[in-house]
Amino acid sequence: MNTKKDTKQAHPPCQGGSSSPSCGCGGQGGSTGFEGLEAYFPSLFEREEESSCGGGPACSCNSQPATSLSSEPVPAFGDGGSKLVNRREVLRHFLTAAVATTAVATGCSSEQGKLSWDEYFKKNYRLMTDDEKLATVSRLQRLAEHRHGKRPTIGTKAAVPGVLYGYAFNVSKCKGYMDCVQACIKENNLDRKSEMQYIRIFEMKKNKMNLEDGNGQFAHQVPAAGHFYMGTQCFQCQNPPCVKVCPVGATWMEPDGIVVIDYDWCIGCRYCQSACPYWARRFNWHEPEVPKQEINPKQHYLGNRPRKKGVMEKCTYCIQRSREGQLPACAEACPTGARVFGNLLDPNSEIRYVLAHKKVFRLKEDLGTEPKFWYFMD
Repeated sequence: MNTKKDTKQAHPPCQGGSSSPSCGCGGQGGSTGFEGLEAYFPSLFEREEESSCGGGPACSCNSQPATSLSSEPVPAFGDGGSKLVNRREVLRHFLTAAVATTAVATGCSSEQGKLSWDEYFKKNYRLMTDDEKLATVSRLQRLAEHRHGKRPTIGTKAAVPGVLYGYAFNVSKCKGYMDCVQACIKENNLDRKSEMQYIRIFEMKKNKMNLEDGNGQFAHQVPAAGHFYMGTQCFQCQNPPCVKVCPVGATWMEPDGIVVIDYDWCIGCRYCQSACPYWARRFNWHEPEVPKQEINPKQHYLGNRPRKKGVMEKCTYCIQRSREGQLPACAEACPTGARVFGNLLDPNSEIRYVLAHKKVFRLKEDLGTEPKFWYFMD
């Protein structure tokens, strides 16, 4: 596996009435925290010329291109989009009449059947209005109560402005204890039957940096002599190949850099899984199983709400926690302090300190995916 030490470049300050590629001050001076990040995310600054105002990635004017530090554009459904919605509406009303009969045959309540039908005919999350988001959350909470006897709280909190999440992993501190893995499983309602894990810890022989040669299934006392440990998960790439190959727009990058999935829009083609060079995506080959008493009721629509058979899922930096100002479960659970998480746009954050003062590297950097996940050593 290729690794490469990152280098940094000085960022030009605003001059006169001309703002720099990372500044939203309109040429009045000041900083938005991008200084020093140009070398890590060149794709952001290559798009500067696309902006009619010249404000660059951090500009907040209305002429900012949709590709800069925001979610990928909502997929176009073509001129027939409105007709498609109309047909779906007609079909929905027609099939709703059959819900009562189906409910009796399957043993579920008529309310549960109707809720399921309404869920089936909802829009892609990015096309929903605020009212439609509230409606689907209400339905999902009620359905969860029917199925599990426990009503969750499903949030839809959007990305916080001025935040771009990043992660750093201290290779010299990790001892392979796996507390992070267990915390992730519990926090994100991962399938227990298949023993699904978003995080993998590799036991590596010293002086070896190729993960293909590492042991990701060790089961012995740690730390082992002559070895060190490296963790992998979704790296939340700034130029994510998984997003580009999705044929239905079910996955995209949020403004805070988190790559998410609309589980109800995913068709399970697994193109994204094939495109990811970091083994970060997981497919549900069967209906996920989580014991009722172990379900985490604090959920996010784009995060840890229960998934279903036939769809993809992945790490979201615990979106239900991070957007509330908390650390991801893995970072909070780490007993050795090997995990650093924070806002890349805050020059005073711990992760920016790591990038500025440690020898950092990213995996497979030559692929141009621009992962927001670094490794470093003390």
